[in-house]
Amino acid sequence: MHVTKTQLTLKSLQPSRVLLGSLSIGIVILDQVSKAIVKAQLALHESVTIVPDLINLTHVRNTGVAFGLLNNIDFPFKPVLMIVVTLSALLAISIFAMQTTSNSPIASIGFAFVLGGAIGNLIDRITVGYVLDFIDVYWWEWHFWTFNVADSAITIGAILLIIDLGVLNRDVSKTV
Repeated sequence: MHVTKTQLTLKSLQPSRVLLGSLSIGIVILDQVSKAIVKAQLALHESVTIVPDLINLTHVRNTGVAFGLLNNIDFPFKPVLMIVVTLSALLAISIFAMQTTSNSPIASIGFAFVLGGAIGNLIDRITVGYVLDFIDVYWWEWHFWTFNVADSAITIGAILLIIDLGVLNRDVSKTV
């Protein structure tokens, strides 16, 4: 096996499990605190402009899955199904993280971001039956999906994992 200088450098930068756990917990705390502030300061569907024609803080409830899919569809036991879907995704991510042989700090940080974000949204689903979203990015009349800190962490984590698997780790056959 040939080890490059880049691989040795990346391995030597591997964050500890304590640091990664602290990162996930920090994301959960930031997510929950930001949601509590929005809930306390803005009525449901109330909006405050942060950057005109670009960013609003808007208090909305997402009873569906990612990007508001299934948000407008009501059916019996929907909150329970959303919790099961979230727990299943969290379990799948955890299994994948444990089975990966990557020693990359980028992958480890990516998993920590995804884990923290998933837990943040899971807390909402369990405690109130929906996820509170509030970051409304838009351009003129076109609005992107409203999201929150947890969603941002999941997205950043997924991007880091894609970078690690697709760009830095060219031999993905050793990933699993």
